[in-house]
Amino acid sequence: MAEKKQWFEKESFWNNYGPIMFDAARWAEAPAVADSVCRIAGLKKGSAILDAGCGPGRISVELAKMGHKVTGVDIIQSELDAAKESAEDEEVELELIKADLRTFKSDKKFDCAVNLYTSFGYCATIEEDVQILKSIYDSLKDDGYFILENISRETAILYFTEGEWFERAGKTVLTEFKVEGAWEGLRSKWILIDNKTGERIEHQFVQRLYSGIELKRLLTGIGFKSAEVYGDFDFSPYNEKARTMVIVARK
Repeated sequence: MAEKKQWFEKESFWNNYGPIMFDAARWAEAPAVADSVCRIAGLKKGSAILDAGCGPGRISVELAKMGHKVTGVDIIQSELDAAKESAEDEEVELELIKADLRTFKSDKKFDCAVNLYTSFGYCATIEEDVQILKSIYDSLKDDGYFILENISRETAILYFTEGEWFERAGKTVLTEFKVEGAWEGLRSKWILIDNKTGERIEHQFVQRLYSGIELKRLLTGIGFKSAEVYGDFDFSPYNEKARTMVIVARK
């Protein structure tokens, strides 16, 4: 019997929810995020960068526009197709690979790897999450950087809301959030209602919540010689004023 796919492996989810998650505001942020990545890792033009979980190429394209050699890896073909189209529109080259980050292997070694916009913590087990981190570690050159940007347990508590609604991409979006266990995860329910047809779809998923120190320990346990936790891409403190969690690890 074939192993049942986890929700993030299903193309239908991304076809429905991708336009909601990657709206115009998220695309507008991309140049500043790409610039921050280059500044943090001290990258020179032509550096080899791995975008682990590249999605529709939001950051990959911006890094390529800056003159870097970018490899985007994702498990969803439609997202890779969207990244290819974006790269063609911007007249830049991307290497795009369809692969599962839990088992991804690369002969090429990278100067920097990124996993951004809360793309981590969705696997069924902690062991699978760790395997993703190990795959990224193995893909880096010695002294290479890994930059992880994610919701953490602390930021989930700081900015917790029970839900909201808004309109985006021709749909009314309703969200509901609940805490799983002892803040071990955040259960999200997203309901989309098409404003023209009234068609309604909904999806629930749980993101595992790691504290900053837990992820730091996981990364150094894998082999990273350092892993520093910040509250944003500007090296601001990871404290009660943190906007997000940004971890900068060095192999």
